[in-house]
Amino acid sequence: MTSVTPDTLTVQDFNQRGAAVAPSRKFYGETLLELARQDPRIVCLTADLTLPTETDLFRDALPERFLQVGIAEANMIGIAGGMARSGEIPFVHSFCVFATRRCYDQIAMQVAYPRLNVKIVGVIPGLTTLLGVSHQAIDDIALMRALPNMTVIEPSGPAAVPAAVRAAAAHDGPVYLRLKRADGTETALGPDEWSLPIGVARMLRPPGEGLLLACGMMVEQALRAADLLAAEGIAVGVVDVPTLKPLDPRIATMAQGMRAVVTCENHSIIGGLGSAVAEQLMEAGVRTGFGRIGVRDVFAEGGTTPYLFARYGLDAEAIAQAYREARGRGSV
Repeated sequence: MTSVTPDTLTVQDFNQRGAAVAPSRKFYGETLLELARQDPRIVCLTADLTLPTETDLFRDALPERFLQVGIAEANMIGIAGGMARSGEIPFVHSFCVFATRRCYDQIAMQVAYPRLNVKIVGVIPGLTTLLGVSHQAIDDIALMRALPNMTVIEPSGPAAVPAAVRAAAAHDGPVYLRLKRADGTETALGPDEWSLPIGVARMLRPPGEGLLLACGMMVEQALRAADLLAAEGIAVGVVDVPTLKPLDPRIATMAQGMRAVVTCENHSIIGGLGSAVAEQLMEAGVRTGFGRIGVRDVFAEGGTTPYLFARYGLDAEAIAQAYREARGRGSV
């Protein structure tokens, strides 16, 4: 069998990708099933994407609590709302772009407004797909952040996924959980069993003169960027921000006195982590050099993740350069 890596993937590899390079451990699927066995209220719904969302484990183990609704995301949300009103805890699944944008009004009116206990789980965030604009979720965080009552979580990697799922399940109310599809290429950034309190950022590297704030896949890129800057004698801290809403109010305190702060997200620069941090810093009166790494308000082409991150300025070198420019605007 030909070896498949992120650098060699082509469009023809899409269906092969999951079977060929997916890790033997399904962090999301295993955790959801574990929680469901503990809590009979948890039910699982998917919109024709059982394998990519790892819900095949749930389907096979607890078929009486599994619903395959087909390619009908709006109906899935409506069904989930009804089940939540009956006391169940529905976890609904699709790709990020379909789980949010395609059924936005249903989420707003049938989940967020009545504050129902529905968990919306999306995979393939941002620029992580070969399939181009139709499958790129670069606005999903912005959409979900804008909804009252909605909590938004994006863990940094596979080791953080179990904690994120447990946090979502324990929260009484609607949650949007944004997950990178596991493909065996992730780097673990911590132990499997660490906790993820909602609304709490995690300091991975202590601050020097500045900070890099990142979420999801960009945490690993931020750590690499910090290494690049350290080689130049510039010490910066790295903070994992797994909860986009509510945002940790301590971020303003962390940024106080820093020469520069740069946010890093696999999402549009509009409405996501960068916007949320900028809002908090301005409202708290924090003055610092500031920069944002993200998709610069464009639609991107399809491609491998390393190619797209380099093409659209989301890799470690782009983060390091953004920090160099931001520190030039800092006042400290």
